[in-house]
Amino acid sequence: MLIIAGLGNPGGKYAGNRHNIGFMAVDAIQRRHSFSPWSKKFKAEVSEGEIAGEKVLLIKPQTYMNLSGDSVGEAMRFFKLAPKDIVAIYDELDLAPGKARIKVGGGHGGHNGIKSLDAHCGKDYRRLRLGIGHPGDKERVHGHVLGDFAKADQAWLEPLLDALADNAAMLVKGEDSQLMNKLALATGTKPDDDKAKPDKAPKAQSHIHQARSTQPKKLPATGPMADMLKKMFGNKGE
Repeated sequence: MLIIAGLGNPGGKYAGNRHNIGFMAVDAIQRRHSFSPWSKKFKAEVSEGEIAGEKVLLIKPQTYMNLSGDSVGEAMRFFKLAPKDIVAIYDELDLAPGKARIKVGGGHGGHNGIKSLDAHCGKDYRRLRLGIGHPGDKERVHGHVLGDFAKADQAWLEPLLDALADNAAMLVKGEDSQLMNKLALATGTKPDDDKAKPDKAPKAQSHIHQARSTQPKKLPATGPMADMLKKMFGNKGE
């Protein structure tokens, strides 16, 4: 069994936030693979299904981001799972928009949701980071992560979520390199270009890098994912 935890904040106020890309990712997987309707358990919304012959529990903690580990840890203990049986999907300031990276273990990078998971689940779980870019100024970070994706972001956000849902079997089977290639192909990014490079990086904030602008290939905004994003963001721009 595998737990795939998308991190975010509950409620309509936060639904379109960059910080909620983890919720968006598990929503996309849930729809694509005909999982059970969302129900409430473990201080979370959960949905059960099967991918590549493996039982999978999708989980969206409803504890707010900073306490995500309360929820995921409770589910892990209930099913008697180990950290290796957990995948956390979350936003990453340190990657340019549309980039994705996955690894086992590591630091929290200042992400409070990951701090909480580390405390409740241990550190040796898989972490799928989805880049949202950095605003370039430390003082603007809070507003950036808790701000909604702009209409222009749909050019990479929709293909990224679609590709993740389409290739969820790779995530379940641990085919991480293949998955990264699929996501990079869908968004027009390079799988070997790791971090967002700042135009000017203040040394005092060397742990956070300003995301450079990218030009991912644009795909037609059609299909269920496009409809979902249009409902979420409407026609607003910045």
